Amino acid sequence: MTSSTNSGRDKRRHERLPLCVKIRITHNSLGSVVIKTRDISDGGVYLVGDELEMLPPGSVVEGQIQDEYGERPVVKMEVVRVDSEGAGLRFLD
Repeated sequence: MTSSTNSGRDKRRHERLPLCVKIRITHNSLGSVVIKTRDISDGGVYLVGDELEMLPPGSVVEGQIQDEYGERPVVKMEVVRVDSEGAGLRFLD
């Protein structure tokens, strides 16, 4: 019998895709840092590095992709979780 629930498994609504790009993160208590992404989805992004350790879940930051294609939009994101590898952030509307 197949169940439609994911009891005990990953409950994310959006598929994560591996993506390693530089992103500038800005927050009053952090200043501005450039770190790398590990993966991205329609709902958020995972950032690798310990720079975000000081931001508790619920903190809102601004992020902007840093690449050779010119000025990228600045997006607001909420810190959802912080762990030993980095932090998961949710895109805000």
